[in-house]
Amino acid sequence: MTTERQGSKRTPGSPRGGSLSATAALAATLLACGSPSGDDAAPLRFAVASYQHETCTFCPGGDTEVDDWLRFSEPVSGDALLGAGDYIGGFVQRAGELGDIELVPLTSPLGVFGGSSRSWNTRETFEHFLDAMLAELEAQLPVDGVFLALHGAMAVRDVPRPEAEIARRFRELVGPDVPIAATFDLHGNEDGEFLEHADFSFVTKRFPHYDSYIQGERAARALRLAARGEYEPVTATRKPGIITATVLQWTGQSPAMDIMERARRWESREHDAYVSVFFGYPWSDVPDVGATIQVMTNGDQALADRIADDMDDFMWRVREDFALGSFPGPAEAARTVAAAISRGETPVAVGDYSDRPGDATHILSAFEAAGIGKVLYGTITSPATLDALAAADARPGGPFDHEIGGFTPSGGSPHRVTGTVEYFGEGFGYDRIAVISFGDGNVVFLTPAYEQVLYPDAFRFGTIDPADYDVFVVKSRIHFRRGFDETGYAPTVLVVEAPGPFVGTVFLDALPYEHVDLSGLYPFGVPEKRR
Repeated sequence: MTTERQGSKRTPGSPRGGSLSATAALAATLLACGSPSGDDAAPLRFAVASYQHETCTFCPGGDTEVDDWLRFSEPVSGDALLGAGDYIGGFVQRAGELGDIELVPLTSPLGVFGGSSRSWNTRETFEHFLDAMLAELEAQLPVDGVFLALHGAMAVRDVPRPEAEIARRFRELVGPDVPIAATFDLHGNEDGEFLEHADFSFVTKRFPHYDSYIQGERAARALRLAARGEYEPVTATRKPGIITATVLQWTGQSPAMDIMERARRWESREHDAYVSVFFGYPWSDVPDVGATIQVMTNGDQALADRIADDMDDFMWRVREDFALGSFPGPAEAARTVAAAISRGETPVAVGDYSDRPGDATHILSAFEAAGIGKVLYGTITSPATLDALAAADARPGGPFDHEIGGFTPSGGSPHRVTGTVEYFGEGFGYDRIAVISFGDGNVVFLTPAYEQVLYPDAFRFGTIDPADYDVFVVKSRIHFRRGFDETGYAPTVLVVEAPGPFVGTVFLDALPYEHVDLSGLYPFGVPEKRR
């Protein structure tokens, strides 16, 4: 599918020089004045908004409501939004360097309780935040461009393609000639519909996502060029017909690494070509699930199609290595970890990759049965246990004797732990977490919801020193490689499979999809265009 929209661009002023840093001061300067002194040309006004959710529609816990988005904080605007970091941070930084841009931040929700372990957003929730953004923008019109920090894997009941709907609604408000650019996580599920309403998509090319800031910078540059009439975006979208579990999408290994390198090579060879690759997010039961390629060029539709076709063909050629994989189960992992400890190849980092609710006790049970000590389990979701500790007025040094975790179908059975409370209080953004020591130098962190810990130092609570542990077990697929693998911290890194085909495993055909036909997606079938 290809989309193309051309039209005259309103150009309120010519480019001007200037350089500012991406700090709160920069955000305030851009918000307050936008234009450097000494030039009478009006600055470009770019609206900035964020609405990001990676939705696991198969996860338990019920639909995500407005209150779930407000549990951590109220929506933010002004300097708070412009200083949010990552995609927006990169956009603000580059806008300041370009020097002729005034930013118009729109009040945006920045986090949802439970993160990617939360299920469907209700239609009412989606409309609540989107309507508020649009009303705020309407009061601030006109603008010369719109920047949207999105995710790509949001799922909303009765809205098949939420990000495309967001773009459509912004387009309807600002009109046909105002460029719209968005940044995305590579786990997004998209098809051509988003670019029917927007002009640019910029997708992270690394997993873990080291380049989200860079994508924000690229969005600012492209949006400015388009607003000044120097870039007429034409686009091409392809769906290779491949669906993969996210644990297979690590860009530190081939072929995921090769796919993204091919995209970068095209961007290096062809001036002002942008190549965005979504690997997809299979835990969202939405019709555009699976891999997607989106290409944008400056007025050259033939080039956009040529790049998109090449990327589409390449992904299909490497589909087997990209979409298939297997990992050891808990018992086998225990043997591997014990062997690594005996060889002195510690610390060992273990990714409990399939556990999206965060309550699984499979690895804890297997490691205890194998007699493995000095293990830090971080974290296990166990809200009932935290409630019991609060009711008992638990304090550090007090005894602990409770069952933890294991309250969802994929979590196994609750595991009884007898030990000592090392910490009970605020942590990881929650009102209360608990740290319990037990057994042969082990410790377990208890949280009220799924928590993905990426760095060893994040476990410094109370008397806990990460250096005291031989093994770290974290609820993560790839992101934990940031702090445990790619820094060189852990000589041994292991990703562990669940004992059943639960949500989060590579066994996608075990999921009760209602909006996805796996028979048209490799490796569970062949897409119609390739038959």
